[in-house]
Amino acid sequence: MESLTVPTTQRCQMIDVTAEVQAAVRQAGLTNGCVVCFVPHTTAGITIQENADPDVVHDVLWKLQQLVPHREASYLHGEGNSDAHIKCSLIGMSQMVLVEDGRLVLGTWQGLYFCEFDGPRQRRLLLQFLPAA
Repeated sequence: MESLTVPTTQRCQMIDVTAEVQAAVRQAGLTNGCVVCFVPHTTAGITIQENADPDVVHDVLWKLQQLVPHREASYLHGEGNSDAHIKCSLIGMSQMVLVEDGRLVLGTWQGLYFCEFDGPRQRRLLLQFLPAA
């Protein structure tokens, strides 16, 4: 298993980690199989999304903020980050990506995004490499 450090700079942001995951796959020598990307945090997640137009990231974050606002009178969790926990549950904490010929199998416009919902923080992204049988 490999652990990547992902520093975040904003309370809510999406960081393209595709190149870092690809480099880790290459360094691990994984030719064919898959890589599991797991975020071991309850207020951050990972997703696959378009990486060609930065407006998509803006729109995803904007819509999540509309659906799950930061401050809401009905939240009971005392730390003030209930929205971050909910957003994490909606996005999810893991993605599995196929690897073929040493390359991540992603669509033309797809990238892997680390999603921060309670930053800024130093975060971790865990990678487990699973070779094809």
